[in-house]
Amino acid sequence: MTPSSAEAPVTQLLARARDGDAQALGSAYLAVYDELKRAARAQLRRMRDGFQTTALVHEAYLKLAGGADLKAVDRNHLLALSARAMRQVLVDDARARKADKRGGGQEALTLSAALGDQASAVVEVLALDELLTGLHKLDARAAQIVEMRYFGGYEEAEIGELLGLSERTVRRDWRKARAFLLAELQG
Repeated sequence: MTPSSAEAPVTQLLARARDGDAQALGSAYLAVYDELKRAARAQLRRMRDGFQTTALVHEAYLKLAGGADLKAVDRNHLLALSARAMRQVLVDDARARKADKRGGGQEALTLSAALGDQASAVVEVLALDELLTGLHKLDARAAQIVEMRYFGGYEEAEIGELLGLSERTVRRDWRKARAFLLAELQG
C-alpha cells in the first residue's frame, strides 16, 4: 500500500525527524496543523474547557516534540499520536485545576467558585482518562477509537481511514466501548 500524495511528504518528514532532523517534526506538524486545529476545536466545544484551540494544538506539539523517541511513521499515525497528546494535555490541565481547588497554598474555595462552569469538564476528563486506561487493557483498539473520537474530534469514517479499518468496524468498536464506559460509570 503506497501513501497518498498528501501523506507522502509527511511520511518523509517524519522519517527525517526520526533520523535526527530537529526541524522535520515541526514541518510535519505544520502540514497537518489545520486538521489538528479542527479536531481540537471540536473537542473543546464539547468540553466547554478554558483552553483555546491554538493553545491545545501547540501544547500537544510540545508534548510530542519533547518525547525522547518519536514513533510516528506516517500522517495517520501522527494524527493519532496528536489526539493522544491532546488527551494528555487536557488531563494534565484537569489534574492541575483539581489540585488548585484543593488549596495550593491559597484561600479555600468551593469547586464551583474555583472552576466556574468548568468544574464538570474537569471531573469528566479525569474520569474518562481513568476509564480509558482500563478499557485499553481490555481492548486497545476500542480505547484508541474513543480517544480519537472524543479527544481528537474525528468522525467514524475519518477514524476508519486513519486506522485502516472499515467504518462498520469502527462503529461496532465505538458502540462496544461506549457500553463499557457507561457500565463502568454506572458502577
